[in-house]
Amino acid sequence: MSRAFAVLHDPQGLLDAELPLDRAPHEALVTAVLAWKDPDLAPSDYEQIALQLTGHAHAVASDVRRLAAALPKNDGRGAFAEVVLREADGRLSAPLKGTAQCVQNRARLVRALYTRLDRLTEPSPLSHSAGQT
Repeated sequence: MSRAFAVLHDPQGLLDAELPLDRAPHEALVTAVLAWKDPDLAPSDYEQIALQLTGHAHAVASDVRRLAAALPKNDGRGAFAEVVLREADGRLSAPLKGTAQCVQNRARLVRALYTRLDRLTEPSPLSHSAGQT
């Protein structure tokens, strides 16, 4: 049996913006990885988990970037999102290692990106104070 695969060229990331994140299983993976005390996995297993978390971190960072870009300039959440994204870019550019520490660092990054994503989807504190007299 032959399988055919198509490679999509999407330099603007339009497909990512339309696909929802598969959050629950990745959060469960992050929780499990961060609960490790002394795991004894093969380096290739660590690398596979790190690859999974890295790919998801890129997807979450893309959503954070898109939401931050849509904020008004006077919304401080955008500036903080940029700081988190710069940190994420630096951490994601580091080579993967077949170690528990590497996997846990990627898990912490996914958690931090989700925290930022959640803050960007909350109503702005400015909109609450603007409606009060």
